[in-house]
Amino acid sequence: MSGRSGGAGAALTWSALREVKCAELEEAADGWGRVSNRADAARDRIEGQFLPGLHDTQKGEAAGATEGRLRRLGTNFQYIYTECGLLRTTLNSLAHEIKAQQRVLQGALDDAAALKFTVHADGSVTYPAAGEGLVDGKPLAGGTASGVPNPGMVTPSGLVAPNPNAGKAQDIADRVAQAVRTAADADWRYTRILRSLKAQEGLSVPAATWTDAAADAAAVRQAARSYLKDAIPHDASPAERKEWWAGLTDEQREEYLAVYPDRIGNLDGIPALVRDAANRDNLQLLMGKLEGRDDDDSATKLAALREIDRQLRAVPKAGEPPMYLLGIGDQGNGRAIVSYGNPDTARNVAAYVPGLNTSLDEEFAEGDLKRARDLSIATNQHGEPSAAITWLGYDAPQSPDGLGTLAVAAGGRAEEGGQAFGEFMSGIAAANDHEDPHLTAIGHSYGSRTVGEATQRPGGIPGVDEIVFVGSPGVGVDSADDLGVGREHVYVGAAANDIVTKLPSKSQSAVGAAEMLFGGPAAAYVFGGLADRGDDDVWFGKDPASEAFGARRFEVADGPTLIANGKLNADAHSQYFDPEIDRTSVENMGLIAAGHANKIQREEPR
Repeated sequence: MSGRSGGAGAALTWSALREVKCAELEEAADGWGRVSNRADAARDRIEGQFLPGLHDTQKGEAAGATEGRLRRLGTNFQYIYTECGLLRTTLNSLAHEIKAQQRVLQGALDDAAALKFTVHADGSVTYPAAGEGLVDGKPLAGGTASGVPNPGMVTPSGLVAPNPNAGKAQDIADRVAQAVRTAADADWRYTRILRSLKAQEGLSVPAATWTDAAADAAAVRQAARSYLKDAIPHDASPAERKEWWAGLTDEQREEYLAVYPDRIGNLDGIPALVRDAANRDNLQLLMGKLEGRDDDDSATKLAALREIDRQLRAVPKAGEPPMYLLGIGDQGNGRAIVSYGNPDTARNVAAYVPGLNTSLDEEFAEGDLKRARDLSIATNQHGEPSAAITWLGYDAPQSPDGLGTLAVAAGGRAEEGGQAFGEFMSGIAAANDHEDPHLTAIGHSYGSRTVGEATQRPGGIPGVDEIVFVGSPGVGVDSADDLGVGREHVYVGAAANDIVTKLPSKSQSAVGAAEMLFGGPAAAYVFGGLADRGDDDVWFGKDPASEAFGARRFEVADGPTLIANGKLNADAHSQYFDPEIDRTSVENMGLIAAGHANKIQREEPR
């Protein structure tokens, strides 16, 4: 429309609306879709063939320079893919809205024809004489009804005119006016979007261009709401979402990936390859979005996203599993879900939930992701294909003083995180190719409390066979029997010098006094809890490493001593996943995740 397909924009008439050829809009959309797909294929070829081949066969400055140019070219193709995909969806969404109003218009015209009313060029409707006059009994004169600015505000009834045709004519006139007005509004909205969908001059795609692309995507999402977004099954089960995605046409999938990479990439139950593709594109849009801000929170998240992007683009070293981005977002403290190994094709899948003070920052992108990578490598040593996931799908409690106070880590965060983690694992189980995949949930620190909470929801954690806790301050229940998988499938690692695994119960009087004086359970342990080493209650319930809890304790390194150089040392709390420092712990968790828990090195409970 507006010169593109026979309409007249603000001067739109009902006859012009009727003649709009939406097929032309859809054909143009298909053309942009083909360009988008070619750009995506070119990017895949660069990143999947050229770069690995160059990395494996060429060395030196020339090879390094060539690699840099190829990466820039891949980024350019990614931008073309994104913008052309937005163009396709904009045109299809416009056609969708115009066709809807054409149906409204045609219904009104058909009703007018059946009643032998005349619809004039300006949308007014002339109706014939009908009815009987109260005085002379003669038919009442006909007339003309015009569409009102707000249809429905004028009551089309015999109270306005006794001629029974008057109300019918008014209804038809209002429907014609409504269709024209709504179509003109859509034409205006989409014209603005189409004019904004243009690239900057030059051959490079700098950060500012991705900032513009993020704004473009937001505008198209808003406009295409009724066309695409409202059909996304957010409230469905992961299995139903998987079925929904499988039932879409290729073109529909491409449009969802182009316009809603954030929604599709974070939708549990969608195949991992699809989520990865969506999230890699959404990652670029998020970085562009945050580039335009100067606050500390945005800068922190942007640094993490850049590091994740760097890792995704890097050629994996020999023996390293491929990386899949299963979730990414900037809400709250940030979201990131990364799998090492394809969780859909893996026979064994382990998901690790980090704890206190974890957020989307560089430390997470470098350290927490490495934990899953190292665990995946350890698990894959035992035969069947395996994947390991770092799951930051919730707002872990934050405390500014390191170990800090677990008082900030009350049940609310664990409840929200537990629900989200359960839904995620349900999606992993639904999307997996194996009839009965072997799933392991691993909670570290406050993450163990989150995993524990997930087990308490109806049905427990869907599909999970094994549960592992390391560095746990308690999991919210007092017995391994309460976790839904049987105590013989619950495992715990607790380093001798890990202060968090020995935090005394909040109910102890010495703890309460120390917390008030020194700010938290860490201080309570040092200043009060040491007096009561026989108690097996910790901050969030029974100590998972205790005999009373009933889990299987596996061997881990003791870790550095609690007091070093006169200062409290909490390093033992963060070394469970590091194969260079605590290989025993990593290998034990790898055995559990691989389904060979009978081979772990056991340790006596406390």
